[in-house]
Amino acid sequence: MSAGPLDPTPLVVGVDGGGSRTRVILADAAGNTLARVEGAGTALTPGHEGVAADIIKSLIADALATVDRTETRPAVCVVGVAGAGQERAAQALWSALASRRVADDVSVQADATIAMDDAFGDSAGVLLISGTGSVAYSRAPDGRLERCGGWGPNIGDEGSGAWLGRRALSVITAAHDGREPDTSLTGAVLTALELESLDDLIPWAAEATPGHYATLAPVVAKVASTGDLRANALISFCVEELSLHIRTLARRCFMDERAAIPVAFAGGLLSKGSLVRKRLEQRLKSAVPGATVRAEDVDAARGAVRRARRLLGVEV
Repeated sequence: MSAGPLDPTPLVVGVDGGGSRTRVILADAAGNTLARVEGAGTALTPGHEGVAADIIKSLIADALATVDRTETRPAVCVVGVAGAGQERAAQALWSALASRRVADDVSVQADATIAMDDAFGDSAGVLLISGTGSVAYSRAPDGRLERCGGWGPNIGDEGSGAWLGRRALSVITAAHDGREPDTSLTGAVLTALELESLDDLIPWAAEATPGHYATLAPVVAKVASTGDLRANALISFCVEELSLHIRTLARRCFMDERAAIPVAFAGGLLSKGSLVRKRLEQRLKSAVPGATVRAEDVDAARGAVRRARRLLGVEV
């Protein structure tokens, strides 16, 4: 028997919004997952918070339709999105979501905050996120929260997918000029972007978003795995940048990178089995000797559900 609009069971929603995709989990008050849906990215850019809110509202509606609860408004919705670490952006998105009545109670958080909820709960640890963008967060043993990176695609996000994609284009244009050695990246990138010549990169780049650049990260990894020197140099540079994020927070929150430090990874570039993750885990053995990398996947949307249940008054 399907649930109707008067069903008393409260629902909660967790939203994880990145630059490339948005994931939504619909759950009951006990934390049982009822539906999962995915859609377009909702990373915040100034003046476009309403677009992100529309995407989130549509995905929540899809999740409710999956369990035949289209007439039910969730009790709590926690939204964690890239860019919400800035108070103005977070407030603008909250206002847009509240006006769209996506839930009785709406909370907007930075994407790393909800990922931390899933990775460590209330315990200490360092979380590194590398997807379209990058950022690291840490909770110190005394409860302090610290951030490293996350300055956005124009001035930061080192070691992210977008960062890696941009640098791949710089490498192949330099190789074309003769400023750098030839690389297999040239043909691989042109094929991936369905372009005929390097000259076509100029109009492509003029319109490209960080998400577009991030689509080139798997291309770089694939070419690196064939032994290409320039692609491997890019991967090594990426790994070094990401390890610096962790080492910086290890020193800031744990006093010493040799201390016992729980570390978790999230984001597409650091998915289990990826080349960047494998090399980063190896690099941490010397850069942050005390790091113990959590093997389980971090699910930021699940962390948002955990926070939503807490706001609902459920002990988690």
